[in-house]
Amino acid sequence: MNIKSDKIDVLVTGSAGQLGRCLKKIEKEYSQLNMYFANSETLDVTNKETVQSFFEDKRFDYVINCAAYTNVEQAEKQPQKAFLVNAEGVKNLAEVCNEHNSTLIHISTDYVFDGKKGSPYTEEDIPNPINEYGKSKLAGEKYVQEILGNYFIIRTSWLYSEFGNNFFKTILKKSKTEKEFTITTSETGTPTNANDLASFILDIIQAKSINYGVFHFSNSGSATWFDFTREILVLSGKLESIILKKTDNYPTFAVRPKCSVLSKEKTSKTFKHNLLDWKNSLKNLHSTT
Repeated sequence: MNIKSDKIDVLVTGSAGQLGRCLKKIEKEYSQLNMYFANSETLDVTNKETVQSFFEDKRFDYVINCAAYTNVEQAEKQPQKAFLVNAEGVKNLAEVCNEHNSTLIHISTDYVFDGKKGSPYTEEDIPNPINEYGKSKLAGEKYVQEILGNYFIIRTSWLYSEFGNNFFKTILKKSKTEKEFTITTSETGTPTNANDLASFILDIIQAKSINYGVFHFSNSGSATWFDFTREILVLSGKLESIILKKTDNYPTFAVRPKCSVLSKEKTSKTFKHNLLDWKNSLKNLHSTT
């Protein structure tokens, strides 16, 4: 006789990335969840047959899609690669989740907006991406919304952590050998600790929330890349030994939104989740790494 487990089965795609690794780090804190981690080698989301066969072996209650093409600069030069993962791969997952009645939690980005609003973007604001990365992520969002009813699209911004390649780690590494930084002040957003996002996602699952839809999650407050850099250097004790210069004209291949701060009002009201200020969350991470 088969006895159904009370555990919630959760698949994490793209698990080798920083968010996937943050989820792995805290899985033991969520005893109700059975977590399964798949990286791009064990589960290629761009191959529909591979995704289907993966689901034949196991029924998943939730799928957290961390699989993404995130190289903003390279996406301008090879947009087809970005769309393959960020749009077609998401479509494959959404279709298979629909067949198996799995809830999809899809991670998206502040870069679906053009940055011209001048105040924080709400979930009701109409996206208007200005680079190929943002366009590919918006295409993925649309597939999820067209195919599924039980989904969470979580837009986040400026993710960093102790894992993978990100701005936080790059600054720490360069501060060991370089004596002068020139950092842009032309973009404003919110640095977001991927560990906080990971906890938020698993809290949603453990609560078995059915408040489906689009939500924004980042730490609170806002900063420029210069502000973020300065705070990293302050915490690492390197600010006094490095010349830190501002520039409002840092050349990039991809056009980027000038101000992409996300409003978290809907998220806070819906999930009663405590959103840490970005400086406090950075301090928390720095003290543990």
